[in-house]
Amino acid sequence: MEKKKVRYRVRNWGEYNDALVQRGSLTLWLEESAISQWHVDERKGKRGAPTLYSDWLIQMALVLRKVFHLPLRALEGFLRSIVQLMALEGVLVPDYTTLCRRQKRLQVTIPRLSRGEPLHIAIDSSGLKIHGEGEWHRKVHGAGRRRSWRKLHIGVDCDTRQVVSCELTASFVTDDQVLEDLLEQLGDERLESVAADGAYDSRQCHKAIADRKATALIPPREDAVEWEPDHPRTGVVRAIRGQGRKEWKQVSGYHRRSLAENAFFRLKTLFSDRLKNRSFEAQCTEAYCRIVALNRMTALGMPESVPVVA
Repeated sequence: MEKKKVRYRVRNWGEYNDALVQRGSLTLWLEESAISQWHVDERKGKRGAPTLYSDWLIQMALVLRKVFHLPLRALEGFLRSIVQLMALEGVLVPDYTTLCRRQKRLQVTIPRLSRGEPLHIAIDSSGLKIHGEGEWHRKVHGAGRRRSWRKLHIGVDCDTRQVVSCELTASFVTDDQVLEDLLEQLGDERLESVAADGAYDSRQCHKAIADRKATALIPPREDAVEWEPDHPRTGVVRAIRGQGRKEWKQVSGYHRRSLAENAFFRLKTLFSDRLKNRSFEAQCTEAYCRIVALNRMTALGMPESVPVVA
């Protein structure tokens, strides 16, 4: 007998619709209380002019660039129009060369909601293109110049759906090498569980999760052997042999990992699957600014789905 597919419907469509509208509101990005953070007179004891614009301003500008898909020159004009419309006296706007230069050394601050409860984290990675032609060009004309890409690793809070940790690496860096760094970004926050795919099934990853006193929801490969008798992974291997992989995923809550895949889908749909900058430092800033914008949008409201009873 064929099992019927469960259908879902959004039960908070009105609130979610308002959240989608608010994503285009300029008042979301620039508040009057933030004007005091616009300028900074920072002297580093070296020759040359002091730093005039704060890191907050540079980050805000680069986030706006990602949201509205603006080139740097157009971004400068966009900021000028905001200052003129708000009639802000004595407020200067950084030119596009300043924005380009500062993004290479900017430490991006990623805001997120904090509930004060143990976190359930879903971790995954995905590639972002940086060089080379698109898929259609390669299919029609064959391979051109060598294609390059970066790998973005993220950790998603399964309850708030916000990205709580992230790291951009070269394409050859494996997923299990980055998990420990992603967990360290959470500081002293308590972890309840970490869901990740089979690429994280290594002793290094299991140890990093166990050190945080969290449950590792990582499916071992098909031919996996047991480790130490008292190791949590051994219990997972036995459970899968006894009840099946599909049943284990449903009982353990492993399917929450799909929230990380959904976050990548939203990132690439909203901001493209390609990075524009050439230097690695600027590419990191560009990727992290996308996550800042995504977290802001997520905080405004997300759909809540419930199964439809036939």
